[in-house]
Amino acid sequence: MSIEVLNESGFELDPAAFLRLSRFTLTRMRVHPGAELCLRFVDEDTIAQYNQQWMGNAGPTDVLSFPMDELRPARDDEPEVEGILGDMLLCPQYAAAQAPTFHRSVDDELALLAIHGILHLLGYDHAEPEEEREMFALQARLLAEWLGVKSGEVVE
Repeated sequence: MSIEVLNESGFELDPAAFLRLSRFTLTRMRVHPGAELCLRFVDEDTIAQYNQQWMGNAGPTDVLSFPMDELRPARDDEPEVEGILGDMLLCPQYAAAQAPTFHRSVDDELALLAIHGILHLLGYDHAEPEEEREMFALQARLLAEWLGVKSGEVVE
């Protein structure tokens, strides 16, 4: 997989950790190994500009996803499709401010948001209650699996 992680936020973080997390998530979601993803960490002013321009919402937010080739996870009986997954913007300052609200560490909140953004790139949404239940359950499972992998647990 071609995954580019850029930290333009001024927030100290480990880009290699997000590279591993992205690769883990895409593999778990059965995305083609040749898929391309760009994850940019940006500051609050930058994400606020994108949020206004592309979503019509004022102010900063935690994560924005911009799908390119509308790739979807492959089903068990389907081959994975190669293409450009898209770009994702994540604001660590915003995530750090909201993490205590959800009783998560900043690292866990950033990991959850990266997974959340990847799921958006794969066509998942949470506009409707049923979609929200599906997406949030999937991101919680992926985060738990990732945290298990990071701590050395065997995850099936």
